[in-house]
Amino acid sequence: MRRLTMRSIARPAALCALLAASMPPALAGHKPLWEAGFGVGAISFPDYPGSRNQSSYVVPVPYFIYRGRILRADRNGLQARLLDTSRFDSYLSLGASPPVRSGNGGERGGMPDIRPTVGFGPALEAHLWRSSLRRVRLDLRLPVREVFSVQSRPRQVGWQFTPVLNLDVASPAGLPGWNLGLQAGPVFSDRRYNSAFYGVAPAYATPDRPAYVARGGFSGSQFTLALSRRFPRFWVGAFARVDDLHGAVIADSPLVGRSTNLSLGIGIAWILGESDRMVRSND
Repeated sequence: MRRLTMRSIARPAALCALLAASMPPALAGHKPLWEAGFGVGAISFPDYPGSRNQSSYVVPVPYFIYRGRILRADRNGLQARLLDTSRFDSYLSLGASPPVRSGNGGERGGMPDIRPTVGFGPALEAHLWRSSLRRVRLDLRLPVREVFSVQSRPRQVGWQFTPVLNLDVASPAGLPGWNLGLQAGPVFSDRRYNSAFYGVAPAYATPDRPAYVARGGFSGSQFTLALSRRFPRFWVGAFARVDDLHGAVIADSPLVGRSTNLSLGIGIAWILGESDRMVRSND
């Protein structure tokens, strides 16, 4: 397991979002307006979906939840709510990806590094079903994000559409206080985005890595399982995610070394403070 350096902080910092995503919602009720804490986690992930390179890090785990009427921060990241009804939510959401350093070897050896990226755009969430006690909920999420590279002069990397079905279960298998989350869906990326990760320009072609022009379209599937529990003074969570490139338009890229990747993470965070003000929340 690698130790973090200042040069490597950008990579695990972006992947901290995966640990944050392992916080499925509990039952509705009155909860603090905000909660804040800090902890540590361990995470292992591929350089990018399809890469043979797997990296492992110990990472900081910030724990922050804000339950405002418009601005919210939770397991889905920072959100500005545009619409919030019993059947639909609409919000602006953010996403990020870590840098890919070609010096690590693998399929991209000798090619330019890939800068870290940030993406933002609108998302629509449809509440498909709730159990009578709201212990089980099924949602459809439809986020569309425009992605930019993080550098002195950011440039557009492309677009992504990642619809998912999300199932949350409170107290699964009779385990009180625990929360289980299951998420699955396809990934659609445009040609420009796929070219950044999977295209091979003629200047970087080798006998084992021919030139390749990436196409846009179906770019694989993602399956995520997360388990967590909020104790009075601390939170624990873990997740596993599978990226599957079978049938993807970039599956034949020479930069795809394997069709499936597994990402794993576990974390613990201590709750350092919370608001005295209570608000009604469905999370």
